Amino acid sequence: MSSHRERVPLLSGPTPVQEMSRLRAALGGGPRLIVKRDDAIPFGFGGNKVRKLEFVVADGLAAGADVLVTVGGVQSNHARATAAAAAKLGLGCVLVLNGSPPERPTANAVLDRLLGAQIEYIPSRAERRAASDEVMARLRAEGRHPYFVPLGASTPVGALGFVSAVDELVEQGVVPDVIVHAGSSGGTQAGLVAGLARHRLATRVIAVSADDPAESVAATVRDIVRGIDGLSGFDGPIEVDDRHVGAGYGAPTDASRNAQELAARTEALFVDHTYTAKALGALVTYVRDGRFDANQTVLFWHTGGQVGLFA
Repeated sequence: MSSHRERVPLLSGPTPVQEMSRLRAALGGGPRLIVKRDDAIPFGFGGNKVRKLEFVVADGLAAGADVLVTVGGVQSNHARATAAAAAKLGLGCVLVLNGSPPERPTANAVLDRLLGAQIEYIPSRAERRAASDEVMARLRAEGRHPYFVPLGASTPVGALGFVSAVDELVEQGVVPDVIVHAGSSGGTQAGLVAGLARHRLATRVIAVSADDPAESVAATVRDIVRGIDGLSGFDGPIEVDDRHVGAGYGAPTDASRNAQELAARTEALFVDHTYTAKALGALVTYVRDGRFDANQTVLFWHTGGQVGLFA
């Protein structure tokens, strides 16, 4: 599976890499801190899912799809990005979302409706598979050609978005010692690990889990990496930190609150409690604990999610 596979052009060029010198100073020094701004992707309020969808949606179009179906929570960034891709390409979109219909939609729930997605609500994550299978069967019975986009577009095809992102980073002349990012469904980390392996770079990738145990996330990441052409025998390290989940998915922690304020007040950078604030909180802890040398460069990959600030 080549990273030169067909893709739908949703990106508008490389996202910026910026210094976080004021954040570094606020932490009392430590490694050089930089940020990769996937929150600044112009399309559909941006975020890491746009990179994955370039490849996944292209796969769907090649299969003759006329409607995209995906799953997520009521405030899913992935669902919103999928709905945006469908609208841009003139496709239908059905979102199977676990949670109650909001009385007054906010944030991603507002955007899903504006984008014209059909929304079906289910009680919990446990019903996702059965409900999405039912939607797919119904659409086929109606003569439609649905294409299912798995949670987070986290498949070997979707991970190619981040294999390409590593190519982009290298072309920008940036090869950090460590990359820290928010992780959940595994596709972002899998693509980063695969891209770094292809470039034979020793950069560490630390995913900060937003929900699931580290062992589970790492196993998913490894499976995705091994599904990418040329990496079926991959046995390199997969680093996942699940110590920052707190009370659960989407629940703020003291560390995420502090990181959110610190990022805004030092770098005018906005992070959300579901994903990026917890990942940045972990990075702040790493720096304060002296886990990195002062001569290292640590890149925080901002995966988006700022719409969640308005939920």
